[in-house]
Order: sequence, then structure tokens, then C-alpha cells
Amino acid sequence: MAKSRIRETLVTLGAVDPASVVAFAPRTRDRDVTVFRDEAKGVIFIDDFYVGDDEYESGEYRGEDEPSFEDRTDTDRRITAFRHIYEGRRVLDFGCGAGNFLRGAQAAAEAVFGAELQRNYRDRLNADGIPCFADITDAPANLDACFMFHVLEHLPDPLPILETIYGLLAPDGVIVVEVPHARDFLMNELSSEEFTAFTLWSQHLVLHTRDSLRILLEAAGYVDIEISGVQRYGLANHLTWLATGAPGGHRGPLARIESDALTRAYEESLAGIDATDTLVAIARAKG
Repeated sequence: MAKSRIRETLVTLGAVDPASVVAFAPRTRDRDVTVFRDEAKGVIFIDDFYVGDDEYESGEYRGEDEPSFEDRTDTDRRITAFRHIYEGRRVLDFGCGAGNFLRGAQAAAEAVFGAELQRNYRDRLNADGIPCFADITDAPANLDACFMFHVLEHLPDPLPILETIYGLLAPDGVIVVEVPHARDFLMNELSSEEFTAFTLWSQHLVLHTRDSLRILLEAAGYVDIEISGVQRYGLANHLTWLATGAPGGHRGPLARIESDALTRAYEESLAGIDATDTLVAIARAKG
């Protein structure tokens, strides 16, 4: 089993200061694995643990095979938000899962490719004419863009992967990285114990801050890095967590209070205090 180099990488790059690292939680929601936090910098991470490629290849942890409400919502958001990046271009989705984003972008892109460890997902995409690779080094070069949606936090040694992707990008090619945020409002500001216990997962080896994400991308050679806050779960979800200590508010009765205007306003408010649940980085390979 590969050993995680998350702590070593973060410390070497200056994204984490060992002097301010404390134990944040004694276990994740699924395993007896200690979670650490840099109290000064805010980064949350797991040290010296990795579930192993076999877990990702089998996909047994995913449960249901049909796209969830969250999968559909995320795909719709990404197809709209990143059209200017994939339209008419050669793009790769690293860790593409079932390929929902690729299928949605295919009609507008010049060409789409996937990289995915889960065997049945990879087989389906290839059967449907979307080239999908188990190893990123088998992907074609001269790509215009690479997307990484909630994948970076799973990688036990992320820097070499980011460097490999950089080498596959055309001059001025773009990378888009979406990750969970260590400064999530429910966990960081409201200190919801139930939400924190649910969020900390052994597969999430690091929860980034804006600074740590920027530092990692810079170390891999990317430039013109822009990082923004995105809120995947709205006010109804947060109210449900606070009222019941459980997820699902975005699908329950409280979801009736949500509107496009409320969703935008809540996201803007959380972004204004750097407390969204998600960070999105867009960066460029040097021309």
C-alpha cells in the first residue's frame, strides 16, 4: 500500500507549520485514524494513512450506482460554470468517476478524455467512445484543460500528479481544481460536532485552505492562480444540520425555502468571510 506523503509535502512547502499542528479529531467517520489541524494556518490533514488503490478500483465504497441528487447538481453547475474552458477544446477529467461531466461537456468540446481508477466506470466510458485511462501517464498530451473535481484531497502524493498533468497541458493550458474547504462554515465557524464527525473521512487526506491550495499549485509550476469559494450545500442543509445534527436538508422539507436568489446570496455571504464548503482554483501552465 502506498504511503501518504501529505504531511511531508505540506510541511516542506510551508503550507503547514509543525509547531502549530494539533490533533483535531481522534478518528474519521469510518476508521480509527487521527486527524490533525494546523491551528495557525487552518489546514486539516491525515498523517501516514492511505486506503489504497484497491478501494478506489473496486468502487464498493460508493454504494448506489445511479447518480445522486448531489452528483446531478454538481454536474449541472460545472457544465454551466466551466463552459468557457471546455468549449471547443481538448479536455481531461482526472478522477472522472462515472463521467457525468465528460458526457455533459462532450457535445461542446473538441475532445474529452477521462482518467479513473474504478474499473467498471472506466469500462463503460471506453465502451461509449470516451477514452478513459487507469494511469494518467497514458493520457494524451497537448490538452487545453484538465479538471479535478474533489480528487486532489484523495491523493497520497499530490505534487507529482499535478506536475504530470502540467506536462500534459498545452502552453497556456488550464487546470481547474475543486476541493473541500477546511474553513467550512459549519465546521470552522459554528463548530458543529455532528457535521465535523460526518465530514472527516479517511479518504480525504487533506482539507485545504486558499493558501495551502495556492502553495501546492505554485510548487507544481502553475501560474495566474485564481481561487474562489463555491457553496455546494445551501441554507436549508445548514439549518437541518443545526436543528437535527444530520445531513439531507437540501433534499428535505426545508429545501422549499431555497431559491436561486437565496442560494446566490448565501454563497456570496459565505465567500465574503472565506467560509464556503468548497474551493475552486483555476490556474495556467506557463506559455
